[in-house]
Amino acid sequence: MELFEERSGDGTPTGTIVERGVAHSEGRCHGTAHIWIARANEKSGCEVLLQKRSAWKDSNPGCYDISSAGHLSAGDTYLEGALREIGEELGIHAEAEELRDLGLLEKVSHGVFYGKPFHDHEVSAVYLYTKPVEAEKLHLQESEVEAVRWMDLKECQKAVREGSIPNCIDIRELEMIEKAWFAGEKTKDEE
Repeated sequence: MELFEERSGDGTPTGTIVERGVAHSEGRCHGTAHIWIARANEKSGCEVLLQKRSAWKDSNPGCYDISSAGHLSAGDTYLEGALREIGEELGIHAEAEELRDLGLLEKVSHGVFYGKPFHDHEVSAVYLYTKPVEAEKLHLQESEVEAVRWMDLKECQKAVREGSIPNCIDIRELEMIEKAWFAGEKTKDEE
């Protein structure tokens, strides 16, 4: 049984513990960690690694999603959750200083999966990981991740806006990556 700690809209833990199924059936606010893996490319300057969610996931099965993401267990910090998820889902043993914190993002969404209502209210810490990653050498957690693929950041933004690929990506996260990535590029050019 997975236990989450409810959070306020600003991400602060409330001290109330709730079971995962209850959190999603009642839309209780909880924390998640989202880790985006990005690298430079020739096309737009940046591409992101997308994961294709397992067909067995309780929400958005078979959809493209964040490189690695997961719920915070009760008592976890955002960073602890991020480091655990990138290790479990992709087999990457990242260090805390390798994750660039891009900020918090609150998201509320509703859907129906397997005939049951699903109400998701989460506050996510969004991180950027830029160490070299070879997609074909990752150790994917089969129960979570069906496959991974690199996609140009601009093409990904367009696909998410148009809905031309099955996805559960919040466009605001791609905008956060774009801002962080190209702000970093400007800093390098100015040096």
